[in-house]
Amino acid sequence: MEEKFIEVKQLYKTFHTKKQTVEVLKGIDLLVEKGEIYGIVGFSGAGKSTLVRCINRLEEPDSGSVRIGDKEITSLGKKELNAQRRKIGMIFQQFNLFDSMTVAQNIAYSLKMTGTPSKEADARVEEMLHLVGLMEKKNAYPGELSGGQKQRVGIARALANHPDVLLSDEATSALDPQTTISVLDLLKEINRKLGLTIILITHELEVIKYTCHRMAVMEDGKILEQGPVKEIFQNPKCATAKNFIGVYNQFRSDYWQEEAE
Repeated sequence: MEEKFIEVKQLYKTFHTKKQTVEVLKGIDLLVEKGEIYGIVGFSGAGKSTLVRCINRLEEPDSGSVRIGDKEITSLGKKELNAQRRKIGMIFQQFNLFDSMTVAQNIAYSLKMTGTPSKEADARVEEMLHLVGLMEKKNAYPGELSGGQKQRVGIARALANHPDVLLSDEATSALDPQTTISVLDLLKEINRKLGLTIILITHELEVIKYTCHRMAVMEDGKILEQGPVKEIFQNPKCATAKNFIGVYNQFRSDYWQEEAE
């Protein structure tokens, strides 16, 4: 039996504005096993990013619980939460790098924030540069990097504090297809080498199929279907999954037909 590692129970989140109240998460239940790559797919506005931000409490849920390992994230005080967040790495679509810092300085930033001694931090930065294949870019600035290289810096920074979990929020959406594959290959390698649990948020079904072990389909703040990637691709049950897979299959069919002509 696989080890249950991340458990989300009955998670609700509502955003309030002057004009309206928007219920974004409507009772999310989710189980992620230790060491797997778990994909969450949905159209824009499904609530995917809000869910992942509630997992590390960058957003505060209205109710429900999030447990990672033996820690219930939703019950932690500020000091405990800050300590726990060091074990939750996160990478973003827009990279979130500091333009005035070199690649090495960007990676070292999170280590400085946790008070890691300079010698130890320097060694860890070197280790991360080797892992993501950017040693030769150590002293470069973000403006000198390609999109794929910037995302590799983001991944290295997210891994610097030895996290147990890596949250990826549309991390490949701004990248071209070839670069997307290289970044996904890196995530798969990290998962294999480090045994890191990864939650991958995307609206791109091909990313899920290429990378993930299991997946969930979200729509309108709810999880409609979840299970092994192969099972859902072969026999989607909810309308949203059928729609996604129908478009995916049609795209592949049209592409190969054009290639043949």
